[in-house]
Amino acid sequence: MMTPVLPTYARFDLAFETGEGPYLFDAQGERYLDFGAGVAVTSLGHAHPRLVAALTEQAGKLWHTSNLYKIPGQEKLAVQLTEATFADTVFFANSGAEAVECAIKMARKYFAAKGEPERYELITFEGAFHGRTLATIAAGGKDQYLDGFGPKTPGFPQIDFPHTVKDVEKVKAAIGPHTAGLLLEPIQGEGGIRAFAPEVLRALRALCDEEGLLLVMDEVQTGAGRTGTLFAYEQAGITPDILAAAKGLGGGFPMGACLATEAAAAGMVPGTHGSTFGGNPLAASVANEVLTVLREEGFLDRVKHAGLLLKQKVARLVDEHPTIIEQVRGEGLMIGLKCKVPNTELVAACIDQHLLTVGAGDNVVRIIPPLIVTDAQIDEAVKAIDAACIALETAQTKEGA
Repeated sequence: MMTPVLPTYARFDLAFETGEGPYLFDAQGERYLDFGAGVAVTSLGHAHPRLVAALTEQAGKLWHTSNLYKIPGQEKLAVQLTEATFADTVFFANSGAEAVECAIKMARKYFAAKGEPERYELITFEGAFHGRTLATIAAGGKDQYLDGFGPKTPGFPQIDFPHTVKDVEKVKAAIGPHTAGLLLEPIQGEGGIRAFAPEVLRALRALCDEEGLLLVMDEVQTGAGRTGTLFAYEQAGITPDILAAAKGLGGGFPMGACLATEAAAAGMVPGTHGSTFGGNPLAASVANEVLTVLREEGFLDRVKHAGLLLKQKVARLVDEHPTIIEQVRGEGLMIGLKCKVPNTELVAACIDQHLLTVGAGDNVVRIIPPLIVTDAQIDEAVKAIDAACIALETAQTKEGA
């Protein structure tokens, strides 16, 4: 029987009524430590007082005007983003998929405006996830998301994930007369917390420069401080031409952004793209406060410290529970546990310990807490994962008896 809410989600039998910091509370008052952060969205935790204040103040003044008119908060946010990044200009949307769509259109328009409309393809990489629209599922290339939705949107040839600089030669070989650029996540989130090595990113940047191509980065999940820098590209010492951001940028309020250099955005003249809701006063007020917090002195240093502490502590679990976890991956507060048991079993066992995590591809469990997490809360989470592993080991013993 069809449910009132379209049943496209395999949801857990959990519902939450309130949240505070890294914790969620259900209707019975049971507390859960949220190390999924709404899939890397609640970057400053739940009900952060500064975000609540920013949203409440704006809600009492003006909700929406559309982009037919100037939006002062949006302009302020664009200034913050361009001051803090490689970008000269920003387009605001409502989600990561929309931000990636804008990036795709911008890359195509760049060449069309130069009289080269045949250069519309973006090379993507195995394991990628770029969203759920028709174009972004084509860019991701996974059959499970493409199946049943008609012909695959053209323009996204996909190649193997490049593990070493030598593998960049395969990328070069894939470049053809229709290539506009490369589209990649510095660390694949849905793909299993697989990171492009810094030297590989540098080689890909050099390749784009050599071939006159655009480097387009999807930092929907890695951005907004998640990896210990405002955006992950910074850690490789390079800059992209176009970047998609979302998730943590709004701290829980829907917000997406497409950042670009002046040159890359040259084709995006009035009428080429738009959004009714994108960057509206409510979204801009919250994102401005999120970005202000992230840019405060010492905040990202604290994220780096927390990320290193978390990685060190969960790494010990690999030795202590070798039949459950085989590898730890990731940077900052974007950690992945490569499992030997089905990752769904570890996610469920963690829920039994009142710890929320998120599954990913390659049989990985994502550990992606709010960026405001404390050392004590990290200890609490590691104890819960340890207990979850013990429970799974006990079940293995009973099955083998």
